[in-house]
Amino acid sequence: MPTAESSRPSLDRILVVRLGSLGDLVHTLPAVSAIRRAHPRAEIDWLVEPPHREFLDLVPIVSNVVVLAGRSIGGWRRTAAVLRARHYDAAIDFQGLVKSAVLARVSGARRVLGFDRDALRERAAAIFYKERVAVGEGRHVIDKNLALASAIGAKTDIVEFPIRDVASPAVDEVRARAGERVALLNCGAAWPNKRWPPDRFGALAIWLRDAHGLASVVLWGPGEREIADAIVRASAGAATAAPETTLTDLVALARAAQLVVSGDTGPTHIAEAVGAPLVALFGPTDPHRNGPWVPADRAISRYDVCQCHYQRRCRLSAAAWCLARITVVDAREAIDAMLAGPGSGAPNVRL
Repeated sequence: MPTAESSRPSLDRILVVRLGSLGDLVHTLPAVSAIRRAHPRAEIDWLVEPPHREFLDLVPIVSNVVVLAGRSIGGWRRTAAVLRARHYDAAIDFQGLVKSAVLARVSGARRVLGFDRDALRERAAAIFYKERVAVGEGRHVIDKNLALASAIGAKTDIVEFPIRDVASPAVDEVRARAGERVALLNCGAAWPNKRWPPDRFGALAIWLRDAHGLASVVLWGPGEREIADAIVRASAGAATAAPETTLTDLVALARAAQLVVSGDTGPTHIAEAVGAPLVALFGPTDPHRNGPWVPADRAISRYDVCQCHYQRRCRLSAAAWCLARITVVDAREAIDAMLAGPGSGAPNVRL
């Protein structure tokens, strides 16, 4: 006897709405991969903002990338016209904002799905969905996204990150400078509240060289070169600044690294998605929600003492800043525990 799900029309064209940011796109990949497994012949389009187009070009399970054509009314109208011409069977909003929900709705899709109000970042987004999916609270965002994907038949028992293996001249340049055994130190983040102090990164680079024979390479993005140079100066020659990198370079560098140490930012999540051993430093954001999901990796968290949860800048004095409470010794212990392997018995999240 057919089930209610099997009696529904097939899904031949599916729209995924997740506009940004980079880390959130990475956290959505397992859900989209699950949708691809459930609907192997479907065309899966992904609507994204322009800065993240390059990353989605590295995702082979996506049929088409639709780039939001600007933030003006005219740009939205052009985007809506492109979407409506595709005649989607389903549009799924993984972002949970009013703007992403509106875009999902104006796509004209037969089914428009999103989170229920309790799981939305902006509760008003719920009015634009035809179907709201309860995903529960207190879960990792990957699990929430998988729960939403299950509403169109996706199985939630596999977590995978389909990112192409890419070549990059940046890897050759880094190896020529630093050798084969490299630790990537990611110094920046869009939020100043997520940036660990440069002198601590520098001290950690010295220890990584002396204790583990790892040369440190400091990643940096737009506006972050001065921070990277400060780490290099503090490292007594143990660290060097990475060349200017694209997202494609970042994927290749992470795959080649023996270790990545970073705050809660996009490169962190890319590193774990491609299998790089990771120690992540968390202050104003909750690692249980969007931290490492691989048991072998480590998060050092001060979320429990932070008084500025999910705020771009700390409102307190420098002495009370939560991320400054993570010491170099804390990072060293987490790295030792991770590199010791599964038998170390150390928890995934260290408070």
